[in-house]
Amino acid sequence: MSMKQDFTIELSADNNFSVLNRIINILNRRRVRIKKLMGFEDENDFRRGGVILLVHTTADLTEKCKHQLEKLIEVDEVRVHDGSNAYLELSERIVDVD
Repeated sequence: MSMKQDFTIELSADNNFSVLNRIINILNRRRVRIKKLMGFEDENDFRRGGVILLVHTTADLTEKCKHQLEKLIEVDEVRVHDGSNAYLELSERIVDVD
């Protein structure tokens, strides 16, 4: 049994109404705990956006979720980082924009 730990999932996607629900559903189906979540739209193009998630789960489940998230039509790119540092850095970058 592998240990649960924090991972940061960063993804860019089309900014439409259902994409956030589908992202959360993928994580919920695998019982992945979402500790923090930030969604945002691209300041230069409202049709584009992204999501940063801090999740608590195993490395194996994180990889499976990444694979499922990449299958979503709206999703362009999914990156996974170990730990919560990436979440803090990425979210600060977004909050600073305003």
